[in-house]
Amino acid sequence: MDTQMAMQMDKKYVMQSYSRIPLVIDKGKGVRVWDKEGREYLDFISGIGVNAIGHCHPEILRALTHQAKRLLHCSNLYYIEPQANLARALCEVSFADKVFFSNSGAEANEAAIKLARRWGKGKRYEIITMKESFHGRTLTTLRATAQTKYQKGFGPFPPGFKYSPFNDLERLKERVSEKTCAIMLEPIQGEGGIRMASEDFMEGVWEICRGKRILLILDEIQCGLGRTGKMFAYQHYGIEPDIMTLAKPLAGGLPMGATLAKEEVASLFKPGDHASTFGGNPLVSSAALAFLKVMEEENLVKKAEERGEYFGERLKELKAKYSFIKEIRGKGLMRGIELEFEGKGVVEKCRYQGLLINCTAKKVLRFLPPLTVKEEEIDQAVDILQGAFEELGQGGK
Repeated sequence: MDTQMAMQMDKKYVMQSYSRIPLVIDKGKGVRVWDKEGREYLDFISGIGVNAIGHCHPEILRALTHQAKRLLHCSNLYYIEPQANLARALCEVSFADKVFFSNSGAEANEAAIKLARRWGKGKRYEIITMKESFHGRTLTTLRATAQTKYQKGFGPFPPGFKYSPFNDLERLKERVSEKTCAIMLEPIQGEGGIRMASEDFMEGVWEICRGKRILLILDEIQCGLGRTGKMFAYQHYGIEPDIMTLAKPLAGGLPMGATLAKEEVASLFKPGDHASTFGGNPLVSSAALAFLKVMEEENLVKKAEERGEYFGERLKELKAKYSFIKEIRGKGLMRGIELEFEGKGVVEKCRYQGLLINCTAKKVLRFLPPLTVKEEEIDQAVDILQGAFEELGQGGK
């Protein structure tokens, strides 16, 4: 089946809820992927941050092969050894005492929201989220997502959410009431345009939560697990959340979400309160254990910091050259370039030249390369990006 046949099959049988790029990725290895016609690409979006240790890492493949020969699934009716080991590993590298496993970031956020509602004991049920946030596509997480473009046509939504401007502490204080049970935010807004919470804002949110016994929920689905040069983005701020959600890279390419919490909060879930048929099954838990092993053995958190700084400097060179670049944003290997014009054309030109990136918030080019990326691959990506700018006729200063 060639690209055209695959595209036709998709259009005939798959619900058309995606604006797909006309590309069929056929295989991948490390930082590179190949399409059906054998063309090679540098993957600097890595499955929207999922392939953080690169495509088809040998340790992930070994773990999957070993576990698949023993047991694929048994459900959470029974104890699952790889799941227990994974929960311990996540708690040991984070603030958390307990973990709930699910299949996606949206589900991880659903669990966090349910914990927060339980914390409020029916009297406090409102959760404040940030404008331009993104927390998922279920009805509840869509309601938590403060972007009307995702919500249009899907109401009515579950009540109990308020929105506040990102990085505006005074406006946030105005929205806190006796009904507030939690404040939920992304340390770096991914879909919102790679916008990072300021230190003053994050510290202020933490103080509000501690002073009023409000839960702090951090959505680190895109920015967590080494992406920013720390294992978790909250570690840049010297604070600790009460709940944190993870997903994307956690199982090395397989679907997995996790909701981490302190004991005081985690203990609010009793048997029967929440569940997931596939959550943390033997196969995905084994893959996630292999992912954490690779992160440690290959020192990828440190490499994300170092190569992220290098990448940031290379992007700053472009900003100095092109007046239409408004701002370079991000941390580690989670980077964004805000343009004065929509970035769709740049994404397309880069793809023609062998570089996969995407555009979020219409004008922000987003870069989420694997944490295994090398400096020479960063140089190659920057050269392609510069070529795309030139080809579009957007001359330098």
